[in-house]
Amino acid sequence: MDWLERTTQLRQWTRNGTRAPHKPLLLLYALGRFQEDADSELRYSGVEEDLQRLLTEYGPPNKTSPSYPFHHLVSDGVWEVRTDRGPGSPGSGLRDLRDSGATGRLAPDLGHALRREPELLHRMARSLLDLHFPPSLHSELCEAVGLDLEPAEIHQLPAARRQRDRRMRELVLTAYEYRCAFCGYDGRIGAVPVGLEAAHVRWWAFGGPDDVDNGLCLCSLHHKLFDKGVLGVDDTHRILVSQRFVGHSTAAREQVVALAGRPVIGPQPSARPVAAGHRAWHTGQVFHGAPRLAPPAA
Repeated sequence: MDWLERTTQLRQWTRNGTRAPHKPLLLLYALGRFQEDADSELRYSGVEEDLQRLLTEYGPPNKTSPSYPFHHLVSDGVWEVRTDRGPGSPGSGLRDLRDSGATGRLAPDLGHALRREPELLHRMARSLLDLHFPPSLHSELCEAVGLDLEPAEIHQLPAARRQRDRRMRELVLTAYEYRCAFCGYDGRIGAVPVGLEAAHVRWWAFGGPDDVDNGLCLCSLHHKLFDKGVLGVDDTHRILVSQRFVGHSTAAREQVVALAGRPVIGPQPSARPVAAGHRAWHTGQVFHGAPRLAPPAA
């Protein structure tokens, strides 16, 4: 049984790059709980709040229910569900899962394999992270689901899959003249830029190319907020700030809220700006809620 292959081939509803990380998030959560206690079972009513929080924070902008993956992950052969009446899931309805005492756990054969080969858990987790989430979210997602992976392991890519183009960072930073496209930050230590990153607009995990027109030079803070759906870019290349973001401190207002409606800085004239298709994907699949109105001019 090739458990790693099953992990990479989870059946998900997808169309035109639509994100559907429901099953991957549940499986990551289950792996984290297994790492903590290999005999643990997840009673739906006891973990529903945790799973909903994960979907809200790391899932697509549209509202989704944790009942869907809890029931449907069974079909992938890595998960099983029992109720107070015996084996088998009662369905994907919230009330059915709650009232029947539905309890899920990793499939017994998978559990045995993980006990025999602890490194398998790490490989499965790395594969799920790489396939469904950008690198900027890997560490915090591991923390959110209780997975203990070494930093070097979190970013290790399986050799058989598409490899990232290492030149993209330099090409994007050069195109944006080593300045954050949102705030203009351009810090260096000597001649070396520090705290500047090349952000994929359409995530690499969802077919985003390693091209300048799919990249933005962003400081570390704004890269993280961009990948979390707090920030975005509209059709006129102005910055979007989600209405769902709340920050009352001066720093939050100046570094985030005040960005609403500002034009993106760069790229230089010889470089291509972010392509419309990549902007549209990010707005539809990552950006959360409606954008704030631009603050009135002083």
